[in-house]
Amino acid sequence: MSNNDLQAAWAYHDGTKHSYQSIRSNPHFLDWENQPIPFKIYPRLDPISLPQALASSHVAALHAIATAGSDLAAPPVLTTQTLAEIFHFSAGITKRVRYPGGEIYFRAAACTGALYHIDLYLVCTDLPDLEAGVYHFGPHDFSLRRLRRGDYRAFLAHASGEEPDVSSAPAVVVCASTYWRNAWKYQSRAYRHCFWDNGTVLANLLAVAAAHGLPARIVLGFVDNEVSRLLALDGEREAVLSLVPLGHDSGFQPPAAPPVEPLTLEIQPLSNSEVDYPAIRAMHEASSLKDAAEVVSWRARDSRFTLALTAGPSGERGLRPPVFPLRPLKDDAIPHDTLEEVIRRRGSTREFAREPISLEQLSTMLERATRGIPTDFSGTKGPALNHLYLVVNGVDGLAPGAYVYHPQSTALELLKEGDFRRDAGHLGLGQEIPADAAVDVFFLTDLQAVLERWGNRGYRAAQLEASVMAGKLYLSAYALRLGASGLTFFDDDATEFFSPHAAGKSVMFLIALGKSAKRGVG
Repeated sequence: MSNNDLQAAWAYHDGTKHSYQSIRSNPHFLDWENQPIPFKIYPRLDPISLPQALASSHVAALHAIATAGSDLAAPPVLTTQTLAEIFHFSAGITKRVRYPGGEIYFRAAACTGALYHIDLYLVCTDLPDLEAGVYHFGPHDFSLRRLRRGDYRAFLAHASGEEPDVSSAPAVVVCASTYWRNAWKYQSRAYRHCFWDNGTVLANLLAVAAAHGLPARIVLGFVDNEVSRLLALDGEREAVLSLVPLGHDSGFQPPAAPPVEPLTLEIQPLSNSEVDYPAIRAMHEASSLKDAAEVVSWRARDSRFTLALTAGPSGERGLRPPVFPLRPLKDDAIPHDTLEEVIRRRGSTREFAREPISLEQLSTMLERATRGIPTDFSGTKGPALNHLYLVVNGVDGLAPGAYVYHPQSTALELLKEGDFRRDAGHLGLGQEIPADAAVDVFFLTDLQAVLERWGNRGYRAAQLEASVMAGKLYLSAYALRLGASGLTFFDDDATEFFSPHAAGKSVMFLIALGKSAKRGVG
């Protein structure tokens, strides 16, 4: 199956849409006796403990969130201390909550269903206190485990089509998903969640790297089977999602990599049995790149399909009144809570107070989260694939209604005025959370234009970009001592609600923002 067979992406997207009817006719139930464990555990590999004493960067969270990591100058040395802080504040355990049946481990980044199916791997050269190799990060004991000894960066660079940041980085973080750890609850829709949950991890990772002055970039172009082979992943049950090179030396080329021999590594079973969802595997295969030449071609595809993306959320119409300029806080007025403090207190708000937030708070969150994401498919300054549509329920100085955000103008265009709390609740799968929230932000993309530009792999890109921005909104909300919660949605109903403006667009993500009903949580 080819990346250019666009019917594959449409078949998966349409086949995993939620509707009022699909939710109520689905016989699926949660088999608690068969719930998968939230960790990938190699019982026969020795742990290499990471430093436990984690230092503060002393960088304000709202500054780190908005910094474009690929434009930074590399620090002199990348150490395991820096890596420990990146791993902990991206995917580490930040809270432990005991209950009568056991203990829940909450992570640094939000994850659908708190099922934590995203794993991080490290491919690095010799570092001052870590040998060159391929490693897996284990959050359960905050350790690395070596899968391969030697410098495999040249192998990874070739698999990425000699992407310059990968070729010159002393270390590359590889993000992967084990499907079953999320599909246990969400079934075939879990492939969307792969990129939703990878995106929130990446929002943290980019912010932590920026706080340390470390260049970082999201790379989505790579030969899937080759990177999976390097990590010894089970291609039927696991998938590589993204690469993040850390640091760079423009004059450096990695040495030739050792042979990538097959590995047989014992992995602790996730649960008593697993259920296969063929639609997940089919979508991943349909959006995979087969060789380095295809990767290079994918990055350089003809730009004639970008018109719908570069035109902005209003197409060529521009902003239509009424338009409301936003009032984001200046750098000298933002809260100075450090990034680490904000990540430690971040959660997913399960109940919002029906109280308004200020226009300055909303403005700051939107402006900081949309300054650009360093990627290999659109770059930091390139056009965003997603447009932000808002249901405003309670913002001082802003009439309740439906809006679309124009990032270049830092303004909201009013689409329709009115109290839409009930509609917001319905669109968010009939839950109270979006009805009670001050604002609900929907990420919509022109999926046809995205697929024509990037093939089926564009589906991954649109999902991932939306969730990285949503992850930045998460952190921005908690930096302002507000709450946030990512939600699922009724796909077509959301598009219809924002139409005719959003006609033809597809929903990628939904996040609710506001004041938590539990004081002191935000």
